[in-house]
Amino acid sequence: MKTLSGKTVVLAVTGSIAAVETVKLAHALRRRGATVQAVMTEAAAGIVHPDALTYATGRPTITRITGLVEHVLYCGEGGAADLLLIAPSTANTIGKIACGIDDTPATTFATTALGRGMPVVVVPAMHESMYRHPGVKENLQRLHSWGIDVVDPRIEEGKAKIADNETIVLHAERAVLGRPLAGRRVLITSGACAEPLDDVRVVTTRSTGRMGRALALEAFRLGADVTVVHAGSFPCVRNVHVETAAQMRQAVLRVCRDEGVDIYVSAAAISDFAPERHEGKIPSGSPLTVRLNPLPKVVNEVMAACRPVTVAFKLGWDEEERAKAMLEAGARMVVVNAPPTMGAAEGSFQIMTADGITEVTGSKEEVAAAVWSGLL
Repeated sequence: MKTLSGKTVVLAVTGSIAAVETVKLAHALRRRGATVQAVMTEAAAGIVHPDALTYATGRPTITRITGLVEHVLYCGEGGAADLLLIAPSTANTIGKIACGIDDTPATTFATTALGRGMPVVVVPAMHESMYRHPGVKENLQRLHSWGIDVVDPRIEEGKAKIADNETIVLHAERAVLGRPLAGRRVLITSGACAEPLDDVRVVTTRSTGRMGRALALEAFRLGADVTVVHAGSFPCVRNVHVETAAQMRQAVLRVCRDEGVDIYVSAAAISDFAPERHEGKIPSGSPLTVRLNPLPKVVNEVMAACRPVTVAFKLGWDEEERAKAMLEAGARMVVVNAPPTMGAAEGSFQIMTADGITEVTGSKEEVAAAVWSGLL
């Protein structure tokens, strides 16, 4: 989706070796629809040639402030930029921004942007020992206190490595989309559950968690505090790992009761049945009868116990009446889809609310956007 369509992002690059990743980052931002204007410090230009970012952005890279006062043109009052993204940002640059020093193109853009009050995202990259320096920590805290979004690095191999491009782009989207879900606690269940049959076999579904992932990342883009209960791991959200339906139920109710939830989205293919567990490994080669025991409906328990705004998913060909019953029971929205959409990248969905039914066909990202749009 072109989530950054119509937005201008100033990509300020400083002198970290992670600058080599910025060509790909510029492409990633443009794929989401952004106009990208690169700005480079002298140190950054010694690592990546400005022509590389000119190619990646389709615009001449700014390497010095000229009589055109580029920092004002983009980040001053009424400037063309919607976001200043400093990636990578060295400890040196972080310190200068925190102290109001602007002796490089990147820091001059930062001073101007902060004075205007426009969104600023800083993406640190440095050696881990530098990142742990008390002065650097204090500087980052100061940036936080000014409303700057600092994207945490990946601590690997003794380095505070720059965050991956998907994470950086998600933070960029969050910064410019207005954060209509700011302050809202969103809980999402996602993907399949696996019910053990014996010590090596499980009963599960074909769900891949694509829908849950799309819903979680869209909620993050819109400013929510997002928790996902599932067996996987998504960027930018809190992941609570579970495997079975019983574990999912326990985790969901714990989060609802102990932490509070404003919006609950039940997108997981939570097991309706669990087989009776056999110890060890069932020998192969002979017919086997397996007893399946029904499991409680987690969404019903959540609505009864915590009463959040609830979005339920129903899978089947003739689920309209059941979906209407869920709306009458307290769900704000029920999303109905047919089995062929499970595990697919796209499909057709019915979004049902008290106001009627909306048909949505497209990618899981597009469906997720339609779901959140219907709740706002």
